Amino acid sequence: MLKAFADGRFFGASHGAAPAAVLGLPGWARTHRDFDAAFEGLDAIAVDLPGFGASPEPGEAWGAADYAVALLPLLDDMARPVVVGHSFGGRVAVNLAARYPERVGALVLTGVPLLRRPGASAAKPSLVYRAGRALHRRKLLGDKTMEALRQRYGSSDYRAATGVMRQVLVRVVNETYEEQLGAVTCPTELVWGADDAEVPVGVAEAAGRMLAASTLTVVPGTGHLLPLTSPVELRSAVERNLRSRL
Repeated sequence: MLKAFADGRFFGASHGAAPAAVLGLPGWARTHRDFDAAFEGLDAIAVDLPGFGASPEPGEAWGAADYAVALLPLLDDMARPVVVGHSFGGRVAVNLAARYPERVGALVLTGVPLLRRPGASAAKPSLVYRAGRALHRRKLLGDKTMEALRQRYGSSDYRAATGVMRQVLVRVVNETYEEQLGAVTCPTELVWGADDAEVPVGVAEAAGRMLAASTLTVVPGTGHLLPLTSPVELRSAVERNLRSRL
C-alpha cells in the first residue's frame, strides 16, 4: 500500500515494524517497488525519490546532495539505518552518509555511477547538437527545432525527462563523488552485477578503494537492475550490515 512520508514530500512503502532499520532509494525513473522482494520481512522503508513515482518533483534543479538533504525528515524516525541505494539512489545515499555520518549506520550500494568508468573521459554532446544549442541560446533557433535535436541526440533518460527533471538529469550526470567517497566513514557494501553494462564492476572497484571500510560482492549473471533480478543477494548484504550494527 502506498504511504506518505515527511508530510507528503515522499511516497513509498513500509515493510515490517517501526522504527524502520533500512531505507531504500531506487534508481533514476525507478520506484520503491524495486525493493519489494529484497525488503520482504525486514523493518524497512522504500521511497520514490522526488520527481519519480508518486513523489512530487523538486521545485528546482537539484543535485544528489539536495536530494540527500530532503531525506533528513525521514531519518528523524529511524536509528542510523542501513541505506540501500541503487543507481541514482546510490548517488544520493553516498551524499547522505558523507554529509551526515551520525545519521547513517551503513551503506549498501548497487549499480551506482559514482565515478566515470576507468579510462573514460566525460562524454560530449555531438557537434550538431552543440551547434544547435548555441544557436538556440542566441535565439537563432526555435524551441521546436531545439527539442527535435534533443530527441535525436539525447540519451533515452534525457528524452524521457521533461521540465525540471531534465535539468536535474543534466546536473547529476555531470557529478562525480570522489570527495564524498573519501568522507564516508560507515561500513559500505558494494553489491554489483557482473554483467552490469551501464556501470561496470570496475567502477565499484575504484570506488571501493576510496572508501574507509568497504567490501565488494559481485553477483554472476546479473546486470544493472540487481534489486529486481537478484533480490536475495541484495537482502543478504542488508542483513549482514544489520547484524554488524548490533
